[in-house]
Amino acid sequence: MVDWQLAGKIAEGVAALQPSGESEPFKALVRPADESERLVSEYTGLKPLAGALPVAEAVTRDEWIKANLESMRDVIEPAAARAAGKLGGTLGGIAGTAAGGLLAVEAGAISGFLAGRVLGQYEFPVLDPEAPARLLFVAPNLGHAANQLGAEPEQLLYWVALHEITHALQFGGVPWLRPHLSGLVEELTGALSLDPGKLFSGLPGLDDLKGLVDTVREGGVAALMLNADQRDLVDRVQAFMAVLEGYAEHVMDAVGAQVLDDLPSLRTALQRRRRDRSGLLKVLERLIGMDLKMRQYEQGKAFCDGVVARAGMDGLNHVWDGPDAMPSMQELDDPAGWLARVEPRQLRKSA
Repeated sequence: MVDWQLAGKIAEGVAALQPSGESEPFKALVRPADESERLVSEYTGLKPLAGALPVAEAVTRDEWIKANLESMRDVIEPAAARAAGKLGGTLGGIAGTAAGGLLAVEAGAISGFLAGRVLGQYEFPVLDPEAPARLLFVAPNLGHAANQLGAEPEQLLYWVALHEITHALQFGGVPWLRPHLSGLVEELTGALSLDPGKLFSGLPGLDDLKGLVDTVREGGVAALMLNADQRDLVDRVQAFMAVLEGYAEHVMDAVGAQVLDDLPSLRTALQRRRRDRSGLLKVLERLIGMDLKMRQYEQGKAFCDGVVARAGMDGLNHVWDGPDAMPSMQELDDPAGWLARVEPRQLRKSA
């Protein structure tokens, strides 16, 4: 139903409008990836179950877009099919084609924007836990970030590698993690409801970026709304993502000093980059949830730091005991309370 070829063309066009940097210094990935894996594994105790992590790849923006849209397809297609089903009959076929075009524009615009921002990503098809994963580093974005931050390419590359390798070890070393995420996403997409009436509120020209943002906000991604009784599901997804990101942020600080010459300055510069956006970019980031992701970094890191301060890395690794050991949204602000819940259970298991 969704015109993914159109989505790809739009994404490439949007990505091409954003500044880029020299890619060449970020293509030598073997040493940063191997050293990051050694440091993160030693600190966390996480080991890849399959024996090896994916080979680190330096990719272009267009290559990242292709991988991202393939992942988005599994999530967007079911919602689009439900929207067409609600309309039914001949009207459903006509409206479904139009809806597919609109969703293609939305997916392409979002993917293209992100393609100009993402530095690295541990990428896999979310709804297929058995599919192979990839470890991607977007070289032109790393080049641009290095220029913006005044950072040495090798230092920036190590910073990103530490974060993404941590995610790779999380998903590659905890057997239940990918199936659990797949289940959460399936549950979430099953609860989403597309309002077909909103999908046809008018599609502006692609040269009208503000109009495109407004259209997406009123009729597309923001129309995928959860019912009020699904708030608990949203909280579980947000808490899960906060732990994944916060764990990686904690690990980066804990081991980064071994490979980074000035860890505090680099962290400050990258946090400033995360927050320093123009007015329109801030609107777009709120629209696609990037402001939520930044809060996840902060809240998740504060939780992980708090747990490690009280119980060390062994205490924090209780998050990998099973899905029911994951903290709730309330527990993210109460590391001691979460420890009190999970540690007695662990002691009972080992008794």
